[in-house]
Amino acid sequence: MSNVLSVIARAAGMLKASGVMVAHHHDNALDEARELVFHALHLPHDFPANLAVGKLLESEVECAFALVQRRISERIPAAYLTGVARFAGLEFKTDARALVPRSPIAELIVEGFASWFGDTPPSDILDLCAGSGCIGIAAAKRFPQSRVMLADISLEALSLAEENIALHAIGSRCRAVQSDLFGSLHGRFDLILSNPPYITDAEYVAMAPEYGHEPKLGLTSGKEGLDHPLRILRDVADFLTERGLLILEVGEAERALRQMLPKLSARWIEFSVGQMGVMAIGRPGLEAARSRLRAISLG
Repeated sequence: MSNVLSVIARAAGMLKASGVMVAHHHDNALDEARELVFHALHLPHDFPANLAVGKLLESEVECAFALVQRRISERIPAAYLTGVARFAGLEFKTDARALVPRSPIAELIVEGFASWFGDTPPSDILDLCAGSGCIGIAAAKRFPQSRVMLADISLEALSLAEENIALHAIGSRCRAVQSDLFGSLHGRFDLILSNPPYITDAEYVAMAPEYGHEPKLGLTSGKEGLDHPLRILRDVADFLTERGLLILEVGEAERALRQMLPKLSARWIEFSVGQMGVMAIGRPGLEAARSRLRAISLG
């Protein structure tokens, strides 16, 4: 008979041998196998390791491998199969209405943006291109006195975000709003967090099949991957307070953005694993670059 440990090990081997892309939410096959097996067996993520050697029924083993096989044959992201994903130490509902949570901004949220706000946390926070709401909701949990707005153009994504707001019981100070970037927004924020689309059209065509299950609207941003980031940079100063800060993720589009805006006074953030294409810039730096940003937007 098999136990939980042996099933996870075999599942990891199956994932490796199949060539599936396991860097979607986890960074290795073993962790993804663990997620799938735990879900199939209805085990909590903090299941005690000393119980993992307990014997499993044949029906339980079959159920676990059926889910792993579906992951392999259909190339559906593991988080969509389980319906949950962990982000910044929290659990979120996850499905094809929005991207799988995976932004490096999670590390900054856990640290409380100490480099910028010190002992005075942001009062008003905007999660722009919010998707499932994981970034904004995690920030709301980190700063329990803050007011948080989640904005996205997709009504489907916002419906998922609202479910996550309810899951974390923060509806009194967190709301979801439909908006094409800043188009329907008003007011100013101390902190704007954004993980917008930044994949080039060419990159999207070459991406692993797993990405085809995610909404393309949340991934692609034109020929250079900068259509959305440039619109954000052009308009965001009008929505920041005097001490306001923009944290903007652009991923691999960082190189093209640096070439386009070489004098932009942004700080490119160093994470525990290195640089991840995430910038931090305050209102003064954005206002200084406004004329250049408007010129770019006009072609």
